[in-house]
Amino acid sequence: MIISDDYRCGLVAVIGRPNVGKSTLVNSIMGCKVSIVTAKPQTTRHRILAVHTGEKQQIIFVDTPGLHRNAGKAMNRMMNRTAANALADGDLILFVSDATRWTSEDDDVLKRLKSARAPVIALLNKVDKVHPKEKLLDAIALMSARFDFSEIVPISAKKNDNLDHLMNMIPAYLPESPPLYPEDMQTDRSEEFHVAEIIREKLTLMLHQEMPYGLTVQVERLVREEKGIAINAIIWVERDSQKGIAVGKNGSVLKRVGRSARLDIAKHLGQAIHLELWVKVRKNWADNESDLLNLGFETP
Repeated sequence: MIISDDYRCGLVAVIGRPNVGKSTLVNSIMGCKVSIVTAKPQTTRHRILAVHTGEKQQIIFVDTPGLHRNAGKAMNRMMNRTAANALADGDLILFVSDATRWTSEDDDVLKRLKSARAPVIALLNKVDKVHPKEKLLDAIALMSARFDFSEIVPISAKKNDNLDHLMNMIPAYLPESPPLYPEDMQTDRSEEFHVAEIIREKLTLMLHQEMPYGLTVQVERLVREEKGIAINAIIWVERDSQKGIAVGKNGSVLKRVGRSARLDIAKHLGQAIHLELWVKVRKNWADNESDLLNLGFETP
């Protein structure tokens, strides 16, 4: 790859309240699944880099947990710190909101943006759900009045609407710099991390109410063998009562999660998978910083 003198490279922080479409946006831009996605808020718990390399630019998207008010547990406080650090470090900030509704949590994020040094592009997501379309003009006008955004761009991350326009716009805001990562690299996360996240995604989709927020997944073993990849993973829950829910009657939930996860992991890694899952209790792990560090959560 020949690097031109005007090559641009920088960090683009993707910020917004929970469940507004940040991970869907990053996945759509990358054309692959970098971050797991569910309809439940706070699905993204970690800072994940997604590296998009072109001939004249390398855009490093920083997918972050949603900034939220309810930060009672250590995990929630850590997630908020992770998002806040991305906000401080970004060369450009993409502020994602839902074009169909504005909430008090959006206001909270906007307050943080007012102390940011980097330019901010507002993304009005889910415009495919705005009816009639004339309402979009009102949404843009309201957004313009809230803050001095560098740009306001209506998009649909799920439908890929207007993402090419956004990608053409971003490089102008990045510093002139050679690429920071190899051109074939798409993310900074390990295979073990992505496997654990796929398993957690399946659990989140199958379980209801508060249960998904009390569990996490840790891959203990990932070994490439002649017949495929052998993976052992632990599903950690906070209470004994949660263990039965995660296992299901006669192991029904665990079997369904295993089948569904195995298909996605095999597609992700490109090999046959042998997956073994266990459910174990680690009491109140989500409110213990030492446990969080051992389980792969970072302290920014």
